[in-house]
Amino acid sequence: MNDRIQAGVATPPSTPSPSSSPSSSARAGAPAAAGDGGARWRPEVLAFIEAHRRDGHRCARLDPLGVSRPADPTLLDPQRFGLQPGDWLSPAGTPLWSARTVADLDRALKSIYCGGLALDASAVRDAARREWLFHEMEAAPPGAGGAAGRLALLERLIRAQGWEEHVAQAFPHAKRFSLQGNETLIPLLDALCEEAAGLGVRRIFLGMPHRGRVNVLVNLMGFAPARVLDYFDPKSPHPELHTDLVYHLGGERELDTPRGRVTLTLAHNPSHLQSVHPVLTGLARACQDALSRAHADQDGRRLVLPLMLHGDAAFAGQGVVMETLMLGGKPGYTVGGTVHVIINNQVGFTEPNPMSAWPAQYCTDVTRMVDAPVLRVNADEPEQALRAAAIAMAWRARFGSDIVIDLIGYRRLGHSESDVPALTRPRIHALMQSHPTIVDRYAAALRADGVVPPDTDMASHVTHGRVRAHQAFADPAMPEEDESPAPLRRPGEVPPLDAAALRALVEPMVRWPEGFEPHAMVRTLADHWRRMAGLDEPPLAADWCFAENLAYATILRGGLNLRISGMDVRRGTFLHRQAVWTSQAADGDGGPRDFVPLRQIAQDGGESGESGGGAADGRVPAGRFDIFNSPLSEEAVLGFEYGYSVGAQRTLTVWEAQFGDFVNGAQVFVDQYISSGEEKWGDTSSLTVLLPHGNEGIGPDHSSGYLSRFLQLCGEDNMRVACPSTAAQWFHLLRRQAFDTLRKPLIVMSPKGTLYWEKASHAAIEDLTHGRFQPVIDDAGIKLPRQVERLLLCSGKVYYDLDRGRHSVARADLAIARIEQFYPFPEDEIVALLARYPALVEITWVQEEHRQQGAWTFIREHMDGLLPRQVQLRCVARRANGSGATSSHAIHQLEQVELVARALGEA
Repeated sequence: MNDRIQAGVATPPSTPSPSSSPSSSARAGAPAAAGDGGARWRPEVLAFIEAHRRDGHRCARLDPLGVSRPADPTLLDPQRFGLQPGDWLSPAGTPLWSARTVADLDRALKSIYCGGLALDASAVRDAARREWLFHEMEAAPPGAGGAAGRLALLERLIRAQGWEEHVAQAFPHAKRFSLQGNETLIPLLDALCEEAAGLGVRRIFLGMPHRGRVNVLVNLMGFAPARVLDYFDPKSPHPELHTDLVYHLGGERELDTPRGRVTLTLAHNPSHLQSVHPVLTGLARACQDALSRAHADQDGRRLVLPLMLHGDAAFAGQGVVMETLMLGGKPGYTVGGTVHVIINNQVGFTEPNPMSAWPAQYCTDVTRMVDAPVLRVNADEPEQALRAAAIAMAWRARFGSDIVIDLIGYRRLGHSESDVPALTRPRIHALMQSHPTIVDRYAAALRADGVVPPDTDMASHVTHGRVRAHQAFADPAMPEEDESPAPLRRPGEVPPLDAAALRALVEPMVRWPEGFEPHAMVRTLADHWRRMAGLDEPPLAADWCFAENLAYATILRGGLNLRISGMDVRRGTFLHRQAVWTSQAADGDGGPRDFVPLRQIAQDGGESGESGGGAADGRVPAGRFDIFNSPLSEEAVLGFEYGYSVGAQRTLTVWEAQFGDFVNGAQVFVDQYISSGEEKWGDTSSLTVLLPHGNEGIGPDHSSGYLSRFLQLCGEDNMRVACPSTAAQWFHLLRRQAFDTLRKPLIVMSPKGTLYWEKASHAAIEDLTHGRFQPVIDDAGIKLPRQVERLLLCSGKVYYDLDRGRHSVARADLAIARIEQFYPFPEDEIVALLARYPALVEITWVQEEHRQQGAWTFIREHMDGLLPRQVQLRCVARRANGSGATSSHAIHQLEQVELVARALGEA
């Protein structure tokens, strides 16, 4: 029960003084009558108040059309609590919120909890947080700034509605996904930006689906109307500039609000509605991390706000929403709370999606999993939307967690403007057409309140506002395009590495602190690393684990940050990374629990932020290393890491799938963002995606990184696809990706268990210090290339099976070469390779994947124009099937023997 009420303290619902803010007046509280501070309210009164706090939202006037199913009308009837209208609230008649009788209190509570703004705190399990929310609701509501503020609000509504009318007149058949029925969104976003600026937020990352996006581009993001209208014009003079649909576009602007300036970024979004949600949080987290590093005394989460807009049906219906909400509470993914706004039309495409107060069912129910309160707002009451914005931002600032504003309106037109909504919703459509617009309703309210002088005609005032809006939207001026040529982007230079520098990097990585008790496997690992680095004898060839960790160490020493995430990445699915060592000592022994070798690189060099500033002694400060075991999610995590990689340009962002097959759970992000984001939107990313790949007889779901699918997506130099076959290649590939100024996503068909332990794939230390990544590896064992008539081309671990098979049959006319990079296709290297073997008559592409699942189609297409006239190209692969790899190790072994025999011409 509320202690303030118990003690006879309450906040009257009257207008606060100009000097008090909404939140401060909410917290102040006003004592009851003098001398009655110890008054106690009747238990029935307290129960009546608590019922309004708990269930008031179910009885609120939230649906502008009044068609949603209401709650039981007696739910909050005083008589249900044993109260009569004329009863005193306390034996002494002490007033509460200026109310002395039950009837007075009933009116006050209905005004607070059952009006156009309602609070649903049923998901908030923390009693103190619920109390804070009740305090805010029971505070005197902030006004809209007096007459001037209310007229300014009307002006914004006129512009929001006027834009929709202007586009409809200019291009009546254009698909714009109108905001009509929910125009209050525009002043709500204004208010959220202003409140954020007042709370010290410097950057706002905004994500939204297509409903209302075009309106937001013009009325919030400041896009020139002519630029937006050009997308609708079938006779546009420059259609080549339209790299995506206008309702997918984002942008950035410096927004000046009455309480300060913020940088506002609207993230680009494809038609996969909620997919931008994790991308947005990744962008925000990248910015927060950069600001925290650059300003050690500030918390980046307070400086950067993720503001995510959703459609009601998609918010309730798409699983990526749930995954992203869950991420917000996990280390490595927190963003200090996201403010969510639901553009609630109560319909999804043509399927009704009405809220129901009885039983209580809402599109926001998914947010109960993160204890998020919901502020439900009637979109026909814009002043209440402004109040919701103030409460929402104050909540995030205080608690650093998610909150939802459910803006409940309607969709005046169909799903798109070419729809015929009367076909599927005739009654609702007729009701909407007769329903007054938000501008007409709010103008009438202002007229009734006497906001304008008596001699001013409100109808004329609105008409003049519409004329001004249409004139502004008709401005033909297009923004000036920067016609200066973009700087030519070339691959960056990878810093050199010598043996002494290598040893200096490894030495602190294998020196654990006092009190740390490593596992026996870790002791062996550290011993091997010392021998691989030349710190101890006898020397040992560098394996994949050492090569990967050493590559990361050089990246960090080069001043770049490194972020790795995915399921079990700290250890590695195949025990292949061992990036975090856990002490085996008993709890309480005083030693550190974890030791992170790569964090020792930063110990003597400091940390760098995204600005990449230099150290005081002139050395480049070492980068920051972060590694996070992700929750069991591919879709939201990959979307988050893509967003992070776009926002953090001095960070190598790595996502690793547990098995490559699992990437299909995040296919939307592969297709709509990773492979196409730069061409559509100009978003550059160097995200590195590691997909453990290879047939090993462990079943269809643990064998394939879907190489063929990625190769189908390649074009216009959009990404890199590689399959390294040695530890040295792995080392050089990671370094090239990190230091390359030509930022492109990298898809790696990375090893699984078999290749990790293949000793022939391990490298001499000289291969690390003096080599470079080779897109094609020739056959170093061929002494007489003019005798070679048959060339086997392959990729990945099957090379070692072919090499062993080749030696068993002693074929002098056979060479085996490896393609390590599929895309961009290494045409020059292939031409040079073929020129070395002038007697060739046959090239065989060998893949262990099934025929339709590997690289064969891609190889055939790209080799077609490179083959000498006398050379034939054929393929050896497992036969095409529907399910993929066998789950029988015995069958796999038989298949592999047969595959090698066919490739060598022995079957």
